[in-house]
Amino acid sequence: MLISRRTILITAAAAALPARAAFGQEVINLTISSSHPLAIPWVAPLKTVIVERSNRMLEERGSSHRINWTEAFGGSLYGFEDTLEAVSQQLTDMGWIGALWEPSALPLQNIMYSTPFATSGVQQAVDVMNELNAKNAAMKAEWEANGIVFLGACVSDGYHLFTKKPIEQLSDLKGLKILGVPVCAPWIEPTGATLVSTGLPAQYSQLQTGVGDGSILIATGAYPLKIHEVAPFVTLVDTGPLTFGGFGVSRATWDTLPQDVQEVLTELGMEYSTENARLIEERQASAIQAMKEEGATIAKMPQEQRLEWVSMMPDLGRNWVEAGEADGIPAREIMKEFMATVRARGGKPLRDWDGNI
Repeated sequence: MLISRRTILITAAAAALPARAAFGQEVINLTISSSHPLAIPWVAPLKTVIVERSNRMLEERGSSHRINWTEAFGGSLYGFEDTLEAVSQQLTDMGWIGALWEPSALPLQNIMYSTPFATSGVQQAVDVMNELNAKNAAMKAEWEANGIVFLGACVSDGYHLFTKKPIEQLSDLKGLKILGVPVCAPWIEPTGATLVSTGLPAQYSQLQTGVGDGSILIATGAYPLKIHEVAPFVTLVDTGPLTFGGFGVSRATWDTLPQDVQEVLTELGMEYSTENARLIEERQASAIQAMKEEGATIAKMPQEQRLEWVSMMPDLGRNWVEAGEADGIPAREIMKEFMATVRARGGKPLRDWDGNI
């Protein structure tokens, strides 16, 4: 069932109360939401994994509990800038949380934006972040401080450039307005371009109307929204797969749930991450091919330009550490642990972001 903002506000109080179903089953009403549509690879598993598998697992385990799901996907309940607050404040019980728009509230979850060109596979990237969130006390505390029970990281393919004119060398970016999330600004600004902060759902119209000359974006996010129609020159950069938040439950909701429901959701959180990674692997190549067939000009950025780009960036690793430590976060230890985990899982970073901390 899809709902509107008005509907959820009217039914929120009632949804918090369990109802009795036939044969002694207890039905728990829960809302699951996202600011982005189901076509996006980190949103689809909310439905295909969390919603569609939860009751089956409860039944298989002999549980008397069942979940009555209310689905609010595609921004029907809140926008991309409110994903953290919507869950933490129980506007929705759970959903996708975009850490990339929360650099102040979730700085540790954004570590991959301070370590571009480090990871080399989507499963590798999501495994790294799930491992850190499971083991590192500071990363756990970050979610708890925001009233969130974190259950699984989301991941994207690496970022590419979608522009209205060809980008044959990095100097071609000078003076351009590039749409993207704020955490990408330190990547873009050394090239002489300006980053215009925005979210994925708004980019098509913003490119149409001249708000931006291009976008720094992932292929699997760009293709479903047809970004290549308004920015037809695609430069395959591949900044390395990145995690940027994930699936979380309101702590206030979580504490009301029976233990068996918590256990099922915890297991499904890891399956959410795995399915997200699988979808990325499956869709990335097909998205690029489809854009080419639909008229986009596809060019791969040469390795020497990738090395040049990462070299001209500021010392993002050290900057991230210094900012974190100023806020009382053990950022130096986390950066070292992060980079060691990436290397242990087969990553070959183009720049040693932990080398000067």
